[in-house]
Amino acid sequence: MSLLVVGSIAYDSVKTPFGKKDEVLGGSALYCGLAASFFVPVNLVSVVGEDFSKRYLNFLRKRNIDTEGLQIKKGKTFRWKAEYSHNLNNRRTLATHLNVLRDFKPELPKNYKDSKYIFLANLDPYMQQMVLDKLSNPKLVACDTMSLWIETKRDSLMKLLKRVEIFIINESEARELTAEPNLIKAGHKICNLGPKMVILKKGENGALLLSKSFKFLSVAYPLEAVYDPTGSGDVFAGGFMGYLAKQNKLTKSCFKKALIYGTILASFNVESFSIERLKRLNRKDIDKRYKELRRLTHF
Repeated sequence: MSLLVVGSIAYDSVKTPFGKKDEVLGGSALYCGLAASFFVPVNLVSVVGEDFSKRYLNFLRKRNIDTEGLQIKKGKTFRWKAEYSHNLNNRRTLATHLNVLRDFKPELPKNYKDSKYIFLANLDPYMQQMVLDKLSNPKLVACDTMSLWIETKRDSLMKLLKRVEIFIINESEARELTAEPNLIKAGHKICNLGPKMVILKKGENGALLLSKSFKFLSVAYPLEAVYDPTGSGDVFAGGFMGYLAKQNKLTKSCFKKALIYGTILASFNVESFSIERLKRLNRKDIDKRYKELRRLTHF
């Protein structure tokens, strides 16, 4: 089984209290795809400019990520620049240059159209619906969003939510979408909009999975060194969806374990800038930390 991932690839410039990196790899599809590739082959749909390095393309292919759906267009790759405050929970976007992403129209190669597991990473919800229109008979569709789309494309987002099984969103976005300060109530309100399940990302406080039939909470893995949280939500989603695709079962037990694996992947990501920690990571490291978290939370 494979996972279809649709989203952005970017060159990021990020500053935190612990360092600064310019023009490093980023983007929702990139982070998600790399995390998922620890479990299953990934079919990637995105767009980059002519300035995108061939060595990065080779790197993706070596990581079991199929790039047939990656468009290379005339122009520059999407750029994003941000600065984090000392507690890393607050981020200020300094610049966003969409470049080739501005006119991106997702195209699915023929062999992608029969994909069963799909993650629609952060993009304009209209683009996310374009992808769904091209799929034959998906088994499980999950999507992400951000405040910009909640504020500017709410109607389109509402239509999208009726077509997905899982909605992954952070706690501030959930409150903004539902106008509900209580996260449990916000989660149930989102389920009433269409998704069968919502996952509320809580950063250093873990993640909460809610459906109409059950709830499950994952704490975050305790870390001494956190350098850059960029992309951690996408890495979480990639770990979650990658594990589910690997198991090819949609049981409560699988959903719970997937949430833990997503949490574990995200904990590695914050230990370095960009994808540097993910590049050094292996499945043995992931399973070891999974066992450690289980031991720490068992009572």
